Amino acid sequence: MQILALDIAGNPFRWIDAEQAACYAASGKVAWELGEARLVLHGGYQRSGERSLLVLRPLMALAKSESMVRHTRDPLPLGHDNLLLFKRDRHVCAYCGNQFTPRQLTREHIVPRARGGADSWSNVVSACRPCNTRKACRTPEEAHMPLLYVPYVPCRFEHFLLSGRNIVADQMEYLTARLSRHSRLA
Repeated sequence: MQILALDIAGNPFRWIDAEQAACYAASGKVAWELGEARLVLHGGYQRSGERSLLVLRPLMALAKSESMVRHTRDPLPLGHDNLLLFKRDRHVCAYCGNQFTPRQLTREHIVPRARGGADSWSNVVSACRPCNTRKACRTPEEAHMPLLYVPYVPCRFEHFLLSGRNIVADQMEYLTARLSRHSRLA
């Protein structure tokens, strides 16, 4: 199970595994938690014969996380495998509008990198291989291939929804409640 680590203000910081969460909890670095108990870890036995127990919840705010707040201002990574991009675009080609599998899609730069275009959320879309080949090193206007949707930079909450694996209901509810009303995931 992955646990969503939050800063003290409730902003997502990163996904952590149960071992990392247990270290934070055991060392007293958890300010507050949300969600139903999902994972119970049993430790060793105390002198009294009682077994130690650690209950981890799916959302965990880390104490003394002021240093994390500066990371919430960092640009959200686009990733090298394109899966976040494809999820953002719902696996739909920005030019033909058809839905594809991740293997059939490519990262397409609206303004080609060879012509000074950035490799950023606002300059890339998902495109099927035939459309990407047809557009080549041209802008959509030059190729007479208008975009069917506008690319955007996902908000921090949306980014964590896109990057999470096996998100439990409590995490999903927490993140979706904080999405902007313009999000494609809302």
